[in-house]
Amino acid sequence: MNTNRHYGTCVSLLNHPNPEISCFYQKGFSQITKEVTGKALHALCIKGLVNLTVFYSNTLINMYSKFGHIGFSRYLFDKMSERNDASWNNMMSGFVRAGFYRESMRFFNEMRDFGVKPSGIAVASLVTACERSEWMRIEGVQVHGFIVKVGLLSDVFVGTSLVHLYGNYGLAADAMKVFQEMIYKNVVSWTALMVAYVDYGEPSMVMNIYRRMRSEGMSCNDNTMSSVISTCVSLENELLGYQVLGHVIKYGLETNVSVANSLISMFGYFGSVEEACYVFSGMDEHDTISWNSMIAAYIRNGLCKESLRCFSWMFRVHKEINSTTLSTMLAGCGSVDNLKWGRGIHSLVLKFGWNSNVCASNTLITMYSDAGRCEDAELVFQGMVEKDMISWNSMMACYAQDGNCLDALKLLATMFYMRRGANYVTFTSALAACSDPEFATEGKILHALVIHIGLHENVIVGNALVTLYAKSGLMIEAKKVFQTMPKRDGVTWNALIGGHADSEEPDEALKAFKLMREEGVPINYITISNVLGACLAPNDLLEHGMPIHAFIILTGFQSDEYVQNSLITMYAKCGDLNSSNNIFDRLTYKNASAWNAMMAANAHHGHMEEALKFLLEMRRAGVNVDEFSFSECLAAAAKLAILEEGQQLHGLAVKLGCDSNLFVASATMDMYGKCGEIDDVLRIIPRPIDRSRLSWNILTSSFSRHGFFEKAKETFHEMINLGVKPDHVTFVSLLSACSHGGMVEEGLAYYDSMIKEFGIPAKIGHCVCIIDLLGRSGRFAEAETFIKEMPVSPTDHVWRSLLAACKTHGNLELGRKAVENLLKLDPSDDSAYVLYSNICATTGKWEDVENTRRQMGLNKIKKKPACSWVKLKNKLSLFGMGDQSHPQASEIYAKLEELKKMIKEAGYVPDTSYALQDTDEEQKEHNLWNHSERLALAYGLISSPEGSTLKIFKNLRVCGDCHSVYKFASGILGRKIVLRDPYRFHQFSGGQCSCTDYW
Repeated sequence: MNTNRHYGTCVSLLNHPNPEISCFYQKGFSQITKEVTGKALHALCIKGLVNLTVFYSNTLINMYSKFGHIGFSRYLFDKMSERNDASWNNMMSGFVRAGFYRESMRFFNEMRDFGVKPSGIAVASLVTACERSEWMRIEGVQVHGFIVKVGLLSDVFVGTSLVHLYGNYGLAADAMKVFQEMIYKNVVSWTALMVAYVDYGEPSMVMNIYRRMRSEGMSCNDNTMSSVISTCVSLENELLGYQVLGHVIKYGLETNVSVANSLISMFGYFGSVEEACYVFSGMDEHDTISWNSMIAAYIRNGLCKESLRCFSWMFRVHKEINSTTLSTMLAGCGSVDNLKWGRGIHSLVLKFGWNSNVCASNTLITMYSDAGRCEDAELVFQGMVEKDMISWNSMMACYAQDGNCLDALKLLATMFYMRRGANYVTFTSALAACSDPEFATEGKILHALVIHIGLHENVIVGNALVTLYAKSGLMIEAKKVFQTMPKRDGVTWNALIGGHADSEEPDEALKAFKLMREEGVPINYITISNVLGACLAPNDLLEHGMPIHAFIILTGFQSDEYVQNSLITMYAKCGDLNSSNNIFDRLTYKNASAWNAMMAANAHHGHMEEALKFLLEMRRAGVNVDEFSFSECLAAAAKLAILEEGQQLHGLAVKLGCDSNLFVASATMDMYGKCGEIDDVLRIIPRPIDRSRLSWNILTSSFSRHGFFEKAKETFHEMINLGVKPDHVTFVSLLSACSHGGMVEEGLAYYDSMIKEFGIPAKIGHCVCIIDLLGRSGRFAEAETFIKEMPVSPTDHVWRSLLAACKTHGNLELGRKAVENLLKLDPSDDSAYVLYSNICATTGKWEDVENTRRQMGLNKIKKKPACSWVKLKNKLSLFGMGDQSHPQASEIYAKLEELKKMIKEAGYVPDTSYALQDTDEEQKEHNLWNHSERLALAYGLISSPEGSTLKIFKNLRVCGDCHSVYKFASGILGRKIVLRDPYRFHQFSGGQCSCTDYW
């Protein structure tokens, strides 16, 4: 270089005000932070400022790769007349930095072809490339073999990069193996191993590594302490967090920004918002993460207003927000109540142009998912230009939460097809989506895939497998997974206990609970709630329920609101509603769950009116009604068949935005179906392509209940053709339709296909339908054989169904057998005595009738009185047998006489076999005209407009002679009359009934 010629230039560069330029002669391009400055200096070099020696060329290669111009870097590298190790290392690092991972592997082979001995730096970069690529694990293992072969494992940077590699692919055990083989380790090596186990979901192992690290005298840096603090959160161990805080102070890292940020997050997680504020206030400087951590602490503790104030303060003081800020704010809006704020923040995301930011989009998916807006989550996901692992996992979790297994599995298949990486979170969500008996086969396939990939030893995946099998009712498989898990935590035990509870196996649930305590596994509110859920019957109360309640008081869990609600439910299910009321009344704070538990408790005991009253009291108390409240109360309205109240509940659900919830929508459809409004069911049910299986089941059941048996069959076949798998509930509705419609052979064929074709095991509900099917058609020999060969033990429903059929066909001998078996199961069952008495009366065995009634008196058993009711103009009118108490009694009986005359002239002949007293024919006919359903009919006729549809309800099965009266009345008066008994709707029109006289 001509120094004189360029002397002025040298002087100007050396004295340049920009330090990046003034140090150029000593540092080359290594200090350049702005691309335009680097390019200008490169131009000066080309003009002759300096010769591009190996040193300057190496720094220039590094600069261009740093700015993402890997093509420029490669061009310069190829043009170099002389290279050293740094040249190759810089080029290798450039490929990795720019994300050209495959190219880095090819460059490494090229390097070896040139005879260049790879340095530790180059090999570490190559391992990093294999780590950052989602599909280069095999290449990473091959590079590991090369490292061992050339003896580079002793290089601390190479060894650490291998630990990162295996940790990133979820192979924590392999990361540990590499770590143990390393001769030299530094703080980065230890921290990398911790991160591997953090990502693997083994927080206890992270703490073990940290303890070992400290025992070996290794100092910790800010990354180490940040990982350890986050691990305290994963372990949900607040005391451990405070101990680690002591270590932070000991190491003098309390002023470090990243460590302080981790502490804010930890305190926020443990609900210690004041401590989080204290740490935040004591920081010398705040970065964006500090503000985001503080906002997250408020969000986690439900302090929405405080988080908005903090966000506003951040905007004014810090004057910088990023996508994470908005993502954190969005995380607090994943509910129906806060969704409006979430949509507003979504608008800010679009305004700032962060909709292309992966993190922000991921949080939007989660927000809409948590708020039950799966369609909105899908729109965000589909609109993402770039997706990472979290994007795919979040969308899969959304499908799992929405109960949409097929879409979750399609997404998993797409991930594999697109060669996207899948980790333990992916499989946890996929397994959660299959936690339904319908998808048990798909769950088993996923289980095999988990084993193939090597994730079966992961405790979180193991927990998901136990949960999947438990929710599918496959407790043998659940226990096998449980027993083969190398490690188990509280979640594992809770999943097993919950599975036994759901499968109604109280002894097994209690056994598991005892073993859990013996192994010293910490018990939480979920454990208690699950074991309480196993207590289902009165005999469980003294043996299990009350001792568990005593344990709850002893351990201090009685103050937990979830446990309190579980106690309310447990006592109610075990027959002690008074204790449920006492627990509820003593609650200092009654949340929505407590009110819902009381609604369910009353509904369980048949107190539907009380359940509805609780909803009113809940609203007066200022407690927000949720989807569970609506589901319970709509079910109560359905059982009472009170349409107006059901319509009011539906209107309120629409007003509060709960009507789109799957369970509320289904409960609404069921309510309309059970209130006789089949047209309303058809109006609100989703399109066939959008229907859930629950919707299909409700439609099938509604058609069956209303006597549209062919429609019920058509609905079943349409459901199958659209690829929706039926479940055991589907077949109960279908078999019931066949039973009431007299379709015996078809019903038997459906039962057979249920077991053989669809793999659904027969349950007691299906068996009752088959007994009813055979009994109604008089095929008693087949019915008896079926009972003997049933896959489940016969219950009272089986014998009661058979007894009812014996009454219809006058089979006294078989009726006697049914009564004996019924009374063995429940000696106080009034229906057994009444039905048998009716059989005796029908067959003229009046002495046996008297004996049966005398036996009822001796046993202090009272017959459930028959009653019918009509609701007109918001007024409910109730009638009993021969009721004279109604204010319009004289008009009602006058109308009955008028009706009797009219239908007799039309050909009605009374069937006095339904008058079950030993009297003369005239008295029997008189008694028939005192039946409650006739009084309700007469009242309805005089109180409703001519031509309007009349709805009448009865608590017991309609009498056969009354059925004839209703048919005649509908034809003569030209009125449509709907009569609902406990089993079905009879729709009378034009002298005919929808049941075709087969009920």
